[in-house]
Amino acid sequence: MSRIGKLPITLPAGVTVKVSDDNLVTVKGKLGELSQSVNKAITVKVENSQLIVERPDDQKPNRSMHGLYRSLLSNMVVGVSTGFEIKQELVGVGYRATATGRVLELALGYSHLIILEMPEEVSVLAVTEKRANPIITLKSIDKQLLGQVAAKIRSFRKPEPYKGKGIKFVGEVLRKKAGKSAGV
Repeated sequence: MSRIGKLPITLPAGVTVKVSDDNLVTVKGKLGELSQSVNKAITVKVENSQLIVERPDDQKPNRSMHGLYRSLLSNMVVGVSTGFEIKQELVGVGYRATATGRVLELALGYSHLIILEMPEEVSVLAVTEKRANPIITLKSIDKQLLGQVAAKIRSFRKPEPYKGKGIKFVGEVLRKKAGKSAGV
């Protein structure tokens, strides 16, 4: 039995789950609504304000999908009730970030600005304090989309291993390499 798959998902107050006949699970909460299509082999039930995911047998494909769909549904419940947030830090001299509406402008040491338009589900906030690195805050109810947008932003200037310049997640520890030592 999958350790993750057999855990029931507790539904917080204000969150409703609807499972249609074609195994489309819709989760509604105070922050919004998310839908996920579930494989026909996996059954999803709502009992006593808990969401239960079950599989028919112990075949390998069913075992792998059991934990996957339980995690996806759990992320949906957390997303519509509290939401997700990712913070990224721009480390480098002259690196700037400005957010106006759904557009993020980045100055990352290239000869041009990088302009990125956010999806409707993702909100962006850029904060620059004096003598501190600029911080980009991304918020969304969809964890998958949020991670994808954060990875896209990071891909513009990944942290380099010698000085640590680039876009990194807040709290991320980078392993720095030793530079070339002077000849004796």
